[in-house]
Amino acid sequence: MEPLILYFVLFFPAVYAQPFSTGAVTGVIPFSILGELGRTLTYTMPALALLWYIIPERKGFSALKQEKPRIQDLFSFIIGLPALIITGIGISLLVSLFSGYSDMALPPLVEGPANVYGWIVMVFSCLCTGYLEESYFRYYLLTKLEYPVSSTTVKVLLTTVLFSLCHVYEGPWGIANAVIAAVILSLIFIRFRSLHGIALAHGAYNIFVYAMGNYIN
Repeated sequence: MEPLILYFVLFFPAVYAQPFSTGAVTGVIPFSILGELGRTLTYTMPALALLWYIIPERKGFSALKQEKPRIQDLFSFIIGLPALIITGIGISLLVSLFSGYSDMALPPLVEGPANVYGWIVMVFSCLCTGYLEESYFRYYLLTKLEYPVSSTTVKVLLTTVLFSLCHVYEGPWGIANAVIAAVILSLIFIRFRSLHGIALAHGAYNIFVYAMGNYIN
């Protein structure tokens, strides 16, 4: 019950704040320095602090504050970031190939920052988001499911479904990207037990998405 309560508390406020679209094209998600900074300071960081406060209280969990960078983090980052980028590019190619033959809504174009101050805020925001989502979906949830669920496939499936629900605002293609990314990150975490590596890979991928938004424009 606790994981579900945390899930709704931590992630559904952000999901409901996103612009849902039922049309063929979802348009552009504009970048705002004040908006992004406000979201990070009032939602992402408090949510991350709450999660880090709860996890050390549970028997069998190592406190996140004691989670020190290890060589496994480097391995998981080196594997995770290219895998996420390849997945994102692959989904983008599928979108371009099938957009004229399908009624599926196109994923929104993420607008990148226009100046150095925007890039600083964006990088900070992406890293915080990476740590929040990986702290919950991989570090907390996968570990929480270790004892009640023996099947690795079932554990990965459950975390993937919950992770994908947080990306429904991106439309079917965005959900597909989230599904593949969740499987990749889950398997890497199970293999290396690395929080920092996958969190940094996740954050770096989000930065890549913003950079590509500027490149496309």
